[in-house]
Amino acid sequence: MNSQNSNIYSVSRLNRAAKALLETGLGVVWLSGEISNLTIAVSGHWYFTLKDHSAQVKCAMFKGNNRRAGFTPKHGQQVLVRGKLSLYEARGDYQLIIESMQPEGDGLLQQQFDQLKCQLAAEGLFSEKHKKPLPQIIKCIGIITSSTGAALHDILSVLKRRDPRLQVVIYPSQVQGTGSAESVAAQIQLANARNECDLLIVGRGGGSLEDLWCFNEARVAHAIFNSTLPIISAVGHEIDVTISDFVADIRAATPSAAAELVSQNKAFVSTQLQTLVTRLKSAMSNNLQRTQHQHALLTEKLFKQDPKHKLQQQTLIADELNLRLQHAMNTLLNGKQQQVNRLHSSLLQHSPEKTINLELQKQSQLNARLKNAIMNKLQRSETDLQNGINQLNSVSPLATLARGYAIVKDEKGRVIIDASTLSNEALIDIHFAQGEVKARVII
Repeated sequence: MNSQNSNIYSVSRLNRAAKALLETGLGVVWLSGEISNLTIAVSGHWYFTLKDHSAQVKCAMFKGNNRRAGFTPKHGQQVLVRGKLSLYEARGDYQLIIESMQPEGDGLLQQQFDQLKCQLAAEGLFSEKHKKPLPQIIKCIGIITSSTGAALHDILSVLKRRDPRLQVVIYPSQVQGTGSAESVAAQIQLANARNECDLLIVGRGGGSLEDLWCFNEARVAHAIFNSTLPIISAVGHEIDVTISDFVADIRAATPSAAAELVSQNKAFVSTQLQTLVTRLKSAMSNNLQRTQHQHALLTEKLFKQDPKHKLQQQTLIADELNLRLQHAMNTLLNGKQQQVNRLHSSLLQHSPEKTINLELQKQSQLNARLKNAIMNKLQRSETDLQNGINQLNSVSPLATLARGYAIVKDEKGRVIIDASTLSNEALIDIHFAQGEVKARVII
């Protein structure tokens, strides 16, 4: 009977077990469906039903998650959601807890984007160790984009304004629609094969996620990764992010930003020219100074050959030797003085005076400790005496009388503990905490 009872579930236990199975069995799921019965609660949570042509499932999307959706869904709208299955124990209804929601068209592309991003990251295509720096001196720039797009016009305008000396090679490519990914990858491979540029700018102007999709293709990512030329990814606007941005050596927010990154403005070139002129003047000045220095050296050499100069040199040498002798004598005397000081210090260290002072200090410390021990002993004894007095008082009959009790004795002084032992008209003594009285028994 006990073994049977252990297999009997309560409703609450059954719902908890079912909830655990749902939450751990499937994990995160992606679901496409049509929204119906949408309710936006005062708390900000969304409650709705996702359905297709033959089935439906209840869903809940809490306030913290629906804020990130970027839109408010409508009844009948087709969406792509990501969430986890759960069960509402109070009613026994299973439901989907939504973590993210997107309109179905962009949502499918976003899902593919996330999957490819994770795959390429695992392959190491985004690793910083593979990033190539831009060359310090840039003479020629390759541009891979549409030959009729606004991106090419923006890049050329910036280059012409900031650094017209730069050479530009255009590799026209399809950047939208069927075959665009193959076109971009082929042009990257062509530019590397021709090897006529210092770096490449790969990109296009802004658009929807679907318009920019060729830059989210694996073949374009691998072409960028395998390029020996440094590549700047300049796709769309600043808010647009593509797979090519992660693989490229540098990401520019826009095509114009990429052009500004690789070009030098006229003011900078003028500054460089001024710097070169300054360096030339400095080199000429240094050359003149070296010539003057050589002339001075020859003049000095001629002066050194004069006998008067040699006599002066010998006098200087004699003075130097005298100074060295004085220095040696001072050093010797200082050494001896230091030795005397060390011996004196050693003598002071071995003096009995120090030992006597230490012993006196120890004796003083011991006296203080003895006094403290005696005082502590006296205090403990006094405390023990007081505790004994308190204990005696607690069991004293006087303490009992002080609480309102009395002691009754007969004429012979015996304590009466039983009233039946007293006779009528008997005399008794009653003792109180303060004084005593005589009384007569009336029965």
